[in-house]
Amino acid sequence: MSSGSDPLRVVLMGVAGCGKSSVGAALAPLVGARYLDGDDLHPQANIDKMKAGIPLTDDDRAPWLAEVGRLLAPQGRLIVGCSALKRRYRDIIRDAAAAPVVFVHLAGSRELIGGRMAARKGHFMPESLLDSQFAALEPPGPDEASVHADIALPLETLVARIAAALSAPA
Repeated sequence: MSSGSDPLRVVLMGVAGCGKSSVGAALAPLVGARYLDGDDLHPQANIDKMKAGIPLTDDDRAPWLAEVGRLLAPQGRLIVGCSALKRRYRDIIRDAAAAPVVFVHLAGSRELIGGRMAARKGHFMPESLLDSQFAALEPPGPDEASVHADIALPLETLVARIAAALSAPA
């Protein structure tokens, strides 16, 4: 999908707790990119809602998604962790980027991800919102530039497979 010097615009997507931050931190140096955690782009009002166990609305998400796309727009190699759960959310990102974006869907079972969320400390997203995330999830369609990644794999294996898929010819 890209060579080492070509622009690379990747969104690691999936429900909360699927490993976007861990995968992004491990993947970025492997593909010569920078990783940015989309959680850091949320306005405080969004974080406060999620901390309170209140799911975000589409109106809450729209400016955040557009910012993700704007950051992907410049030439370069960037990976952003962003839930991008619905197709219309990915469309906002693609439109704001005005360039090809590859979505890597970090997919796993409710049980696996729930266990990971229960074990993590200090994150604003409570496990109580996980079911609403799974209910909203629309995996990328066959017409979207995407990679499916099974998070049940060991991190090293998962990241190697994603890197291989991203470097494969389109």
